[in-house]
Amino acid sequence: MLPKDLLLALVVIVVWGMNFVVIKIGLDEMPPMLLGALRFLLAAFPAVLFIKRPQIPLRWLLAYGVTISLGQFAFLFSAMSVGMPAGLASLVLQSQAFFTLLFAVLLLGERFRLANLFGLLVAACGLLLIGLQGNGLMTLAGFLLTLCAAAMWALGNIVTRKLGKVNLIGLVVWGSLVPPLPFFALSWLLEGPEQIETALRAINLDTLLVLAYLAFGATILGYGLWSHLLSRYPASQVAPFSLLVPVVGISSSALLLDERLSTLQLVGALLVMLGLLLNVFGPWLQARLRTRLT
Repeated sequence: MLPKDLLLALVVIVVWGMNFVVIKIGLDEMPPMLLGALRFLLAAFPAVLFIKRPQIPLRWLLAYGVTISLGQFAFLFSAMSVGMPAGLASLVLQSQAFFTLLFAVLLLGERFRLANLFGLLVAACGLLLIGLQGNGLMTLAGFLLTLCAAAMWALGNIVTRKLGKVNLIGLVVWGSLVPPLPFFALSWLLEGPEQIETALRAINLDTLLVLAYLAFGATILGYGLWSHLLSRYPASQVAPFSLLVPVVGISSSALLLDERLSTLQLVGALLVMLGLLLNVFGPWLQARLRTRLT
């Protein structure tokens, strides 16, 4: 990878890793469903006026928007509002890689490789340790809701696989048209008009910066650069960089939010990262080992 593209990859990782700290700050200013509605409203407009709609059937665009945008962030924002620390959220959300494997087997007829299965088991042990160790900082509800967010992200990945080659930034921008109205409806039902009015009246510069970061930084800039990298390099060369997102997420949360992991949570985090590494690099190592033995 060229040095300038390596720098772009690191920019994406930092932007996405810091995203969880920004979400936590945003949730101090407004309720989760309203935050989701405003995030995707800004991500869609005015970008849809300048970015061409991907040439895919409307039902698949809706499926993408409902899963990876609405579903993922409705659960994630709710999780972080009820006690899921930002750093752990960045890590647990990466379980989407294993949910994607499971859904691919169930829905697409794909097969597990031995390395994938071993990575899944290792990561599951890590998630179990994290789930059992609230340490006064994490609630069980927050942990389970984050797993639901990861599952929705994985379903969105299955939709993307079904689409094949598609302009990713166009898909993200036009898919952002789907969530705002459902988010506003959920906000009205779950948070109530009084809380919505109070939050909107209290919008200040900090809130605007949070929304700008979530919409333009984490969504448009992040996915735009990621799409650029995927267009220039094989996915196998680009995808491993996403493993650094939890590293940035946990580090930035510790520095900026003073979040600390218990010893068992740290062990669990390391096991999840090891499982992710096995999932990404295990098949390659398995193939190399088989080649040497034959």
